[in-house]
Amino acid sequence: MEFEPSAEHRMIRDTVREFCESEIRPIAQEIEDDHRFPEEVFAALADLDVMGIPVSEAYGGLGGDQLMYALVTEELGRVSGGIGLSYAAHTSLGAKPIEAFGTEAQKEEWLRPLAEGDGIGAWALTEPGSGSDASGMETTAEYDPDADEYVLNGTKQFITNANVANSVLVKAVTDPDAGYDGISTFIVDPDDDGFEVVTVWEKMGLNCSPTCEIAFDDLRLPADRLLGEEGDGWEQTMSTLDGGRISIAALSVGLAQGAYEAAKEYAGEREQFGKPIAEFDAIRDKIVHMYRQIERARLLTHKAATRYDAGEPVTKASALAKLDASEAAREVAEEAVQTLGGYGYTTDFAPQRFYRDAKLMEIGEGTSEIQHVVLGRELGL
Repeated sequence: MEFEPSAEHRMIRDTVREFCESEIRPIAQEIEDDHRFPEEVFAALADLDVMGIPVSEAYGGLGGDQLMYALVTEELGRVSGGIGLSYAAHTSLGAKPIEAFGTEAQKEEWLRPLAEGDGIGAWALTEPGSGSDASGMETTAEYDPDADEYVLNGTKQFITNANVANSVLVKAVTDPDAGYDGISTFIVDPDDDGFEVVTVWEKMGLNCSPTCEIAFDDLRLPADRLLGEEGDGWEQTMSTLDGGRISIAALSVGLAQGAYEAAKEYAGEREQFGKPIAEFDAIRDKIVHMYRQIERARLLTHKAATRYDAGEPVTKASALAKLDASEAAREVAEEAVQTLGGYGYTTDFAPQRFYRDAKLMEIGEGTSEIQHVVLGRELGL
């Protein structure tokens, strides 16, 4: 199977890389320090026509594939993990499920503005008490037949983009006695009465990407806001995560690449004992190991994306890519900080930001421990 990007893929990647260098890199630390979601950056990405890369042109997207989307996500992560995270959540979690499971009317009303970049998407699964165990979900959606509406109540935790989103895909229990088969998905407009952003979290990193706690208090939804059928929510979630994990793997590769480049550049310029520190075995071997980890993670990510685009099962490939790339991102970023020594611990240099950002990659969209569970199951263990 060929994983090498085509000329079109490389053209899109290079265009985004140039944009990242000119428009994002100069403000990457500033927006992180200010905890500011950079709306102007996402407006510019919309002008580049990359806010809906894997969405069909029929609904305002670019009509690209998962590999192209992964390449763009990597380039964003290479300069700003926070921008990359909000972009990935918007695309793979907020938009793609509407294309995959929505009606034509839902795609026109809710998908098109996301794909065209006129809005930001979000996805709400996790709850304060459930964590990795979604079977403990307490958010409910009760059907009111007289009004032909659902009444939504509950709380969702750690929701990316929730306070800047135009639509949020919310998982809720519609049949409390059916376990996973009783979970459904709803399209929620943050302007709906009963929607509240309770908290915007202060985090270890990724602070230009908002992470929120949101609550629903008797929020009434027209029946046509149900995505798919009642009880489809968990199966939709598993399918969504297969693609989402590829995007987190790509973001992880980008973070690792950015950290590696900073360390390599510094090691080539910083002199000790009369020569660049890159010429010392300890530093040279460190940088070579970083390069090896990134290349391995990138190949696994491209393999998973290529399988996804071929319509093949990707649960194993996406879990492996996400597990390997997320751990590589943390390890490479840590070594980048170490390579820079005291400077690496200051905000004047980027490795500290990559280090803080990378840790979430081992937690979000399924922790590393959950990826081991998934891979064990896929291996028949």
